[in-house]
Parts: sequence; structure tokens; C-alpha cells
Amino acid sequence: MILTKPTRKVSSWAAAAALTTLLLAACGGNDADPQAADPAPEETMASASGPGAQTFGPACSAIPKSGAGSFNGMATEPVASAASANPLLKTLVAAVTEADLVDTLNSADGLTVFAPTDEAFAKIPKADLDALLADKAKLTAVLTHHVVAGQLDPSDVVGEHETLAKDMVTVKGDESGMTVGKGSVLCGNIPTANATVYVIDTVMIP
Repeated sequence: MILTKPTRKVSSWAAAAALTTLLLAACGGNDADPQAADPAPEETMASASGPGAQTFGPACSAIPKSGAGSFNGMATEPVASAASANPLLKTLVAAVTEADLVDTLNSADGLTVFAPTDEAFAKIPKADLDALLADKAKLTAVLTHHVVAGQLDPSDVVGEHETLAKDMVTVKGDESGMTVGKGSVLCGNIPTANATVYVIDTVMIP
């Protein structure tokens, strides 16, 4: 009889302690879940604030997601080197190389480049394209017609600009639809180390 009461007290204390432990564990688990979920929004924000966040246009999804030809990769290289890693611009890079403009473009302080895709060059009849690539003076004039001084964002690029060929090019529209000469912007405002690139669907012949 004497042992019965202390045993009940000990049992009550044990039960209370177990219940407290369970409640604390449950609360601790609930607190841990939001903390565990925090990195996902941070990663999303980091991705949204990268070089690709400021681009626009229907073909931006065709830019590689990783590697040297991606938005992140191009942002770290001067413009001719950046373009050489992009799978959409192989013909342009070959033309720039033929015209000996690689060093000129890479060493410039700040440029805006309207970069025709491979498909844009493919619109030119093969005989005419071969003749253009073989004529360095004419090729240089065509390529420099696609380049203006200064790194121009979507608001600043709209208007009429003097090109490196010393003629004029006209840009119209906005991020919902932009044209350069008779061509359309497929992916615009792509940053490189020394230039802003607007990929276009037409080779502009001055």
C-alpha cells in the first residue's frame, strides 16, 4: 500500500514527460519544414536575376541552358568569342572570321550587335552568299552594318542609329515585338562582356 502511491506519481510524471517530448518534437518538426523549403525560393530568385532574366523574344528558349553558349556563358566573354559558342550563330562567326573582325569586335569598349542566325544567312541564295564571303570589303560593310556603338537596352535601342559602316539602321517596337531594318528580333538584350546582342532573322544588306 505504501508503494502504490509513489508508483502512481512516477507513472504520472513519466507520462507527462513523454507527452511534453512528443509535443516539442511535433512543434520542432513544424518549424523545420518552412526552413527546409527556404532554399528553393532563393534558388529561383538567383536564377531569375541572372543574365537570361533581361532577355526577351520568341527564340530565347533555343539558347542553350548551360555551357559557353548559354546566357551565363556568353555574359563572361567578349562578343565575337561569345557568339562563337552559340549554336544559332555559326555562319555569322564564320563571316566575322573571314572579314578579320574578331579582334575588332572583341576589343571594343561597348557595342550593340544585331546578329543574324544561321537560318537568316540561309535565306540568301548560295551563290550570292559564297560571293559575299569571298569579297572581304563587301563582307566587312555588311557585317559592320549590323553593329552600333554603345550597349543599348531595349528602350535605348529603339530609334535610328549610325552603324560602324557609317550608315543608318532603324529599330522599331518594344519587347513584345521588335524589328531591325526589315528583320525581326528573335532574342534580344543578350549581355556579353563588352556588347549587347539582338539575334535577328534577316541579314541586312546595306
